[in-house]
Amino acid sequence: MDFRSDNVASVAPDIMAAIEHANRDTAGSYGGDEISQRLDDLFGALFQKTVRVFPVSTGSVANALALSVMTPPYGAIYAHQLSHVNGEECGAPEFYSGGARVVGLDGEGGKIAPDTLARALAISGKGFVHCAQPAVLSLTQSTEWGRVYTPAEIKALSGVAQKAGLAVHMDGARFANAVASLGCTPADLTWRAGVEVLSFGATKNGALAVEAIVLFRTDLADDLAFRHKRAGQLMSKMRFFAAQLEAYLADDLWLKLAGHANRLAARLGQGLAALPGCKLAAPVEANEVFVDLPRGVIDGLKGEGAQFFGWPEPWSDSTTIRLVTRHDMAAEEVERLLEVTTRLAIKARRSA
Repeated sequence: MDFRSDNVASVAPDIMAAIEHANRDTAGSYGGDEISQRLDDLFGALFQKTVRVFPVSTGSVANALALSVMTPPYGAIYAHQLSHVNGEECGAPEFYSGGARVVGLDGEGGKIAPDTLARALAISGKGFVHCAQPAVLSLTQSTEWGRVYTPAEIKALSGVAQKAGLAVHMDGARFANAVASLGCTPADLTWRAGVEVLSFGATKNGALAVEAIVLFRTDLADDLAFRHKRAGQLMSKMRFFAAQLEAYLADDLWLKLAGHANRLAARLGQGLAALPGCKLAAPVEANEVFVDLPRGVIDGLKGEGAQFFGWPEPWSDSTTIRLVTRHDMAAEEVERLLEVTTRLAIKARRSA
């Protein structure tokens, strides 16, 4: 019963096979191989737009490098206060941008409302030399509370941002889960709604270790190419990173894996919500379930071997916990957790 994170998952067999297949003969280095050379076209077909793609090794560096080409060093990056960009990247966006400031905004479910962004921009000090200058809006899809932005919500936020001269970035660490949840096209959730640069996640959803920076604004590619190299992300054996992305997109594998995790989360959320003393802390929209449980139930679950984190932080002692489903999770794992939680919840109710 391991619900700590989708980061704990295994590598999807099709992706592991693609890595092994790439491990034959010689190939051009630093992106000069045939697989790497296909990525722009593959992602272009997926997003129905000409794009430039830069593979990187982690989500943190994907976000940091993406933002670095979107803001000057004196810029301000607006993001939700719980976003990884703001609180989980160990200052990487500030470092790679040369000093830009991340400004955390409030919002229910990890979402930023257009009015919240507009109010923050109204007091930003734009044009005032003593203030960091508004430069980028960064949205997380799906959010740290497992919520998804709809195309209309993204378009509304992008409209506010772009009217004020801000670029729009999306941290898509769980982008696949959002697309699978909403059933819309990747284009509808990105450039058609105003997103200019996407950090396209794969590691949480079956890859070994790869993310992609997808530039819908291809004019940023020349700058990013140098930053990509300077950050140590121009891998000498790039074919092994590109092979993961190619296999991830083939036959919609990325959506199949995400859809499986989403369905398990929906089942888990439905089952927990029906138990006495248990209350969902957020709607289940992707592959994360947030639930309030009695302390005795939480301790009992841990005693029976269930693994999960408290929320809003892994070390939190609150009675809200986060349960994350994975692409490789068996349905039996979910049913086992529901079985144990049911028993503990009934016991806790009788003892109350």
